[in-house]
Amino acid sequence: MDEDGFRAAVAAGTLGSEEQHRALLQSIVDVARAIFGAKASSIFLFDEATEELVFEAVSGEGEGDLVGMRLPASTGISGWVLVTRQPLAIDDLANDPRYVRSVGEQTGYVPNAMMVVPLLHGEAVLGTLSVLDPPEGTRFGVAEMDLLGLFAAQAAIGLDLLQRARRAHDILANDRSTAAVVARVAAALDRRDDDAGTRLLTALESLLEQQ
Repeated sequence: MDEDGFRAAVAAGTLGSEEQHRALLQSIVDVARAIFGAKASSIFLFDEATEELVFEAVSGEGEGDLVGMRLPASTGISGWVLVTRQPLAIDDLANDPRYVRSVGEQTGYVPNAMMVVPLLHGEAVLGTLSVLDPPEGTRFGVAEMDLLGLFAAQAAIGLDLLQRARRAHDILANDRSTAAVVARVAAALDRRDDDAGTRLLTALESLLEQQ
């Protein structure tokens, strides 16, 4: 096993499950929707391999039905935010040329207003966070955009952890021998509160590199 494989195996044992990370993302959209009094909130993950945006968490309209649904990353408001890496608030979507109504129809919900921010992690853009349709008479302004930016920072961390966990477990799925053992050991050592686990993992890495 090479160094990358070793580290991925350790990660698979210590990063937590996909369900844990998705639960974090769900809590973010739930709270965001409640704070803004919006009809819906969602998190898209950008799948670079397919150039698509994937619903990873949805609160409100579409909840329970949209998670896992894929849309082209190059279209719509979320696509614009993804490409430009700039947040965007629109109070009248029907009159904005960047909005593609067919995208909303595909999800089963056509909003009138929305605010979208990019989810940035270092130099990478991982996806977008959106809130749709605030209470009647409410407009998205600078203060609301700043507040959503705080949610975005947490959502980006959650997406990064989710992607890392998925990559780690994908590696383990293709290497069921040494990597699987390392992952189980890492999971056990991760529960220790002393330095013994770190020393053992370091020694194990050194041993593997000699093979």
